[in-house]
Amino acid sequence: MRATWDQVFAWRLDRHYVLSRTDEGAVAVAGRLCGVQAQVTSAAELAVALRSTKPESGVLVRALDDGALMKTWAMRGTLHALPSEQAAAVLALIGSARTWEKPSWQKNFGASPTEVAALTEAVAQVLDAAVLTREELVEALVSAPEFHRLGEELRSGWGALLKPLAWQGVLCHGPARGTKVTFTSPAHLVRDWPGLPALDAAARVAILGYLGAYGPATPETFDAWLSRNSLRKTTVRRWFAELGDLITEIDVEGRRAFLPTDQVDALAAAAPSATVHLLGAFDRYVLGPGTGDTVLLPAAHRAKVSRTAGWISPIVVVGGRIAGVWELAEDAVEITMFDGAPLPARGLEAAVAHVALAAGRESLTVRVA
Repeated sequence: MRATWDQVFAWRLDRHYVLSRTDEGAVAVAGRLCGVQAQVTSAAELAVALRSTKPESGVLVRALDDGALMKTWAMRGTLHALPSEQAAAVLALIGSARTWEKPSWQKNFGASPTEVAALTEAVAQVLDAAVLTREELVEALVSAPEFHRLGEELRSGWGALLKPLAWQGVLCHGPARGTKVTFTSPAHLVRDWPGLPALDAAARVAILGYLGAYGPATPETFDAWLSRNSLRKTTVRRWFAELGDLITEIDVEGRRAFLPTDQVDALAAAAPSATVHLLGAFDRYVLGPGTGDTVLLPAAHRAKVSRTAGWISPIVVVGGRIAGVWELAEDAVEITMFDGAPLPARGLEAAVAHVALAAGRESLTVRVA
């Protein structure tokens, strides 16, 4: 099958609940997007709200607190909120790379594979049916002599020593205690926690989920999204090949990539549109394909979206492509279009009104930044 990029972007916008919003809530949105990036809670809430017909404040946090979603270090080592089956699948695949056993990781974070294995066992015991703040968890660990020297790294907000434990399914984030982060075990918090599946079963769930939101995509793009290309290329390609008829190769203007077969008809029928949409910081629409995808985001403007310290700007999407960035001021949406382009007229008023609704503002005006 052949398709144009305009068709692909129209299909993605529809799959992302951007063209047609949903009233099914945070779990449905997170599942469709293969997780919502949750480094910044307000950005995660906005991602859900902008895709909802009737935005409600705090719906994502409530879904996390009652175990309908799981917050953990997942794709590319960043925090995401995911449904349990997807969380288990991506953790199993990321953990299979065993990045903590590589010399470069050991040099940077100061723990040997033996120490990580001991930490994994200790944390599994400490968090069995318990919810602890970071301080409480670290104190429980460093009371054992073998973990004394790791105390400073364990206290780090970056969580480098805790990520391998998350990837092995023994630790996830629990409900916040005021302003303090807490940790618990997935089995204690997450509704219907399935445990980590076998790798081939995990690959099927993760690949089909990813392609169902960000396809057509290649094995290399999938691995970049998942693990920053930490997995063996031959293994990832085998996982794709073993999906057989479940996926179909698509030629998108010369780029050959894969789409779930059950989405082929929807892609063929997708109607391109020049309507403007406003999506928030750290939005999955750009993070799924990656900021290096020059068809989606012109290379000359990548630095305006992917900024210092890992910050991902709110984006202006026109015809499915990223055409500018925006910021929320007290009473306005401040928009910067790329290359000095004029503000898009089609759909801008409705997009700004929905941002106001999602952000809990009575109304917002538009300013050119």
